[in-house]
Amino acid sequence: MKDRIVVTSILVIQLACAFFFVADIVLGVFGVRSRPLSWKMRELLEIGASVGLLLGVVLGWYAIKRSAQRQKHAEGQLRLASGAFMELLGERFSEWSLTPSEKDVALFAIKGLSTSEIAQLRKTSEGTVKAQTNAIYRKAGVTGRPQLLSLFIEDLMAESLLPKTVAQTADLE
Repeated sequence: MKDRIVVTSILVIQLACAFFFVADIVLGVFGVRSRPLSWKMRELLEIGASVGLLLGVVLGWYAIKRSAQRQKHAEGQLRLASGAFMELLGERFSEWSLTPSEKDVALFAIKGLSTSEIAQLRKTSEGTVKAQTNAIYRKAGVTGRPQLLSLFIEDLMAESLLPKTVAQTADLE
């Protein structure tokens, strides 16, 4: 909400200043003025418009800086969540007593690779990959890839992957 007010302020100030300068030029070109402004009044208006444009630049810089800070914060949270998700995968794979090969295949399957793609990456046959995925499904207590994925989705929805202190800090902002 605060950023929206800042951006709106920038636009209003710059629009008013631009209107002043453009209107002054147009009125001067067409000679529309009924009564000329005194030089003192004109200079005050120009100073005010110039200050408004400078204020718009400063507020624009502030908005960009704040946006960059928010992006950096969000990227940090994403890195934390990604690390926590990998920890969750490791925990589940250990609970299920997956072999190192099964862990690789499970990770590739969760990433969405096909059986043939996994076989190519692991330099094994598709039959081996199918046998390993069947072992993974059996150990995880599921019947296929969609159910395997749903186990992790449920874990994601059930609890936050971010450590409590980070999640609480994010909630306060």
